[in-house]
Amino acid sequence: QAQLVESGGGLVQPGGSLRLSCAASGLTFSSYTMSWHRQAPGKERELVADIGPAGGNINYVDFVKGRFTISRDNAKNTVYLQMDSLKPEDTAVYYCKARHLWGIVYWGQGTQVTVSS
Repeated sequence: QAQLVESGGGLVQPGGSLRLSCAASGLTFSSYTMSWHRQAPGKERELVADIGPAGGNINYVDFVKGRFTISRDNAKNTVYLQMDSLKPEDTAVYYCKARHLWGIVYWGQGTQVTVSS
């Protein structure tokens, strides 16, 4: 059965860094576009970044551009989100998503990121 498991969340101070990982199993990882989304309390879930099956076609939303980096290692079936210069506004539950070319979608359970002094 397909499964996505996020890890790496935690509490960091403003200006700090965090690296999130999403490990996939039960699917052909190289056939999926991977993306990171986040949801803050009282707000809708929003896209953060995505990356194509072979590691190209990378996109970021404006509020993380220049601070976050998405990458993937297909040999490890893992996608990463390196987060630098973190701000309190980045506090949210971060979710990993896998989307097949033909529309099949899987979600991870989420990992909490809290940016606070």
